[in-house]
Formats: sequence, C-alpha cells, structure tokens
Amino acid sequence: MTVIPVRHGLILAAVAVLTTGCGLAAELDREADPGRTATRAAPEPSVTAAPMDPQAEPPVATAPQGCPATGVKVSTGMVNAAMGLRSIPVTLTNCGAREQRLNGYPDVRVRDVNRERMDVTVLKGAGPITTLDDPGAHPVTLKPGESARSVFVWRYSAVDAATQRGSGVYVEIGPAAGVARQTVEPEGGLDIGETGMLGTTAWQKVVD
Repeated sequence: MTVIPVRHGLILAAVAVLTTGCGLAAELDREADPGRTATRAAPEPSVTAAPMDPQAEPPVATAPQGCPATGVKVSTGMVNAAMGLRSIPVTLTNCGAREQRLNGYPDVRVRDVNRERMDVTVLKGAGPITTLDDPGAHPVTLKPGESARSVFVWRYSAVDAATQRGSGVYVEIGPAAGVARQTVEPEGGLDIGETGMLGTTAWQKVVD
C-alpha cells in the first residue's frame, strides 16, 4: 500500500474542491433543502422605454407660472382724456407655450364698484362715438411672447365722485365671445355713466 504524505493529501483535497466548485455548492444545497422548498428571489425585470407612437398627440404644454390657464394675459394702459372723449389701450399677450389665434373683437363686460354689471352697450367699432381707425376682424396669430392690441373709446358721463356710481371700476375682457374673460382695474376707471356706449377696435398684432 502506498502512503501519501499529509501535505500532499491536503493539496489534492484543495484541488478537488476548486475543480468541483459548482457541483459542491449544488450538493450542499440539496442536503440543506432536499425538497427544494426554499423560495428564490425573482430576477428584477428589465425596464425599457415604450416606443413613441407616431400617431399619438404630443404632450399638452402648460402655461408658465403667473400665466392664466387660457395662455393669454390682458392688461390696460393709461386712460387718455380730451374734450370729454376717453380712450384706453388694451393689450393681450401670449404668455403661454403655444400659438394663440384671434379673429375679431374683444368680449367685454363693465362692472361698477360693487361688481354689479353696468348697462353698457359694447360696440364693434368706434362709431358713433368717434372716428377711429379700426382694422376690422381679421386673423391674428400670436407666437409665445407676442401681443395684440385693441382700443376702447367712450364719452364722459357724470360719475358720483363719493360713491363712484357710474364708474366702470372692473372691466372683464376676453379674447373673443365664449372664451374666459379676465378682470382688470383700469387706473381711474371708465367714467362711462350708468348707461352708455363703449367702442372697441378689432385685435391687431403689435409690431415692434
């Protein structure tokens, strides 16, 4: 019988372990759990981006902070007065992320200091109040940041300075009928009286 030195035997055992690697691990697994009842963790599913549908609508752009949901913002300038005739410029600015299209005259409501609607006839055009250049209804396209302008005109009518009766303190202005209006407070108000007429010009693009 051949006797193998202890050191040589240990080396052979180590080699056997290294060469059987996976088989040994599997065997130990079987001994610890003969019925293979242990639950193995499921592999994490791979995540891939869904392909873009060329027919799908692009995401809806949202208006920047401070811009109304309609994507437009209305503002008024200073009231100009001359011999009883009043006028005020009204500017509509595209503050959103998409083009805005106009075609016609602003939609207007005039309210008093108590926010009650005043009996004011809103005209498309300046006559018969005065003679004023009016481009008439025509298509206007506003890119983001661009503006359009209308001019409001009226004749002065008696206003009670103490109660502001007869003064249009709040003016609701929309791009067109059926579109949400915004409330502005022109400095000094519209001294249009309890009954009166308000002329408007059609929206016209502001050119720098």
